[in-house]
Amino acid sequence: MRALMLTLILVVTLSLIIALTQPYAFANVEIVTNIAKIEGPELNYRTLQRPQSITLAKHCPPSFELTDAGVCRLVTRYQFYRSVQGRGVGGTQTSLPKHRDGFTPAQIDLGRYLFFDPLLSKDGSISCASCHQPDRGFSDDLDRSIGVTGEKVARSAPTLWNVAFLDKFFWDARAASLEQQAVGPLFDAKEMGNSPTHLLASLESNGVYRQLFAQAFPDSFADKAGSSKSENDIEGSGSSSISLNNIYTALTAFQTSLISLNSRYDQYAHGYHDALTEREKHGHNVFRSFVARCAECHQPPLFTNNQVAVIGVPEAEGMPFDVGAENTFQAKKLRGGFKVPTLRNIVKTPPYMHAGNFSELRDSVEFYNKGRGHAVPKDQKLHLHWHIWEPNLTGEELDLIVEFLGTLTDESLTPEVPEVLPSGLPPVDAAYQARVRGKNAVKPSVNLSAKQPTKQSNQNIKTNKNLATKHLVGD
Repeated sequence: MRALMLTLILVVTLSLIIALTQPYAFANVEIVTNIAKIEGPELNYRTLQRPQSITLAKHCPPSFELTDAGVCRLVTRYQFYRSVQGRGVGGTQTSLPKHRDGFTPAQIDLGRYLFFDPLLSKDGSISCASCHQPDRGFSDDLDRSIGVTGEKVARSAPTLWNVAFLDKFFWDARAASLEQQAVGPLFDAKEMGNSPTHLLASLESNGVYRQLFAQAFPDSFADKAGSSKSENDIEGSGSSSISLNNIYTALTAFQTSLISLNSRYDQYAHGYHDALTEREKHGHNVFRSFVARCAECHQPPLFTNNQVAVIGVPEAEGMPFDVGAENTFQAKKLRGGFKVPTLRNIVKTPPYMHAGNFSELRDSVEFYNKGRGHAVPKDQKLHLHWHIWEPNLTGEELDLIVEFLGTLTDESLTPEVPEVLPSGLPPVDAAYQARVRGKNAVKPSVNLSAKQPTKQSNQNIKTNKNLATKHLVGD
């Protein structure tokens, strides 16, 4: 039996090495530079880079292996751990829950382009990545995110790391899949503000996106002469068939590739005990103790149990009480309840809680030490989770927990932000470009439903470059 286990470990280790060292084939891009009108005092985006063609990736992202069926399968060392028996609460070497994978490299790569493209919003001003920025833990640094209207939405943006392992989405757990989750921000009036008809029209009018969807979903783009169109297809698209389901699937494929399981904690959990300092080890022991009980809800290795808990977090000053999961499940006992967030990359995602109450991680940890129900509004009667009590941890123990949480950071598999998008819009959004460039960039004024510029346009300059080369003005 021991020999069999050693053989299995060797096989998966080799698979991991192959997956992690396999060069990820980013798309080759043929660029058309189009002069466009720019609104605002600074012309940081004098040109919009509109590719004429893109070839999607043929290899899986790192930590995934390409199967004989042509789909990507996640490979991790946690797959060896099948039981929590004898591990204790919050113990190491415990197994992961079931997860989503099995998408093709092209579907994952198409999802990457869609995720970062502001074309998906009503007015081309924001993308999915506007609220889920890679350099901010796939969240943003706001207490409540800002949508197309310029107003704050109801709740903060949760991280997207390891969403492949989850089966509940949104703070109030109202979606059961990533596909269902995508519908929310895309078509919410205060978030991306789009409509199904406008979204499909924008993508269908973009020749590059038609090419990309044909690469990622070849069966949907077969000649359908004489066949009836799906209700998710847009009229007048000919033999092409960009559908809402294709969009949701591609976004899901990309998000399930966001894996964070190689932090210093993970190295420690797999047996390399020098990965943590002595203080971090002490912090781990406090975290998983029956006094602090952090690990009861934030269970390793995901550091969430993906359940709803009522802990009595107050709303931000001036905000009405948020009933949370009570509406989702029509259950009074879940009034004020929210999904337990993962603690992976937690130091990268302030402010904390559903309402962004705490800008400092230590303040968030200390909240649990101040007494059961200490912040519940007087006019609310909540059924607080039984793990919420008064642990009476010392200030030093709180500090140790915070230090331990810092060991959960792993951004080694952060995907590359596309340098050029099919829409020609700035990746993520103009505000993001302004921040990463240190300039006051402004939003391009473009017709999102317009056809792609032709090769014959006197204003166009055609070049061929690789995606790894920066194209936007200001580089």
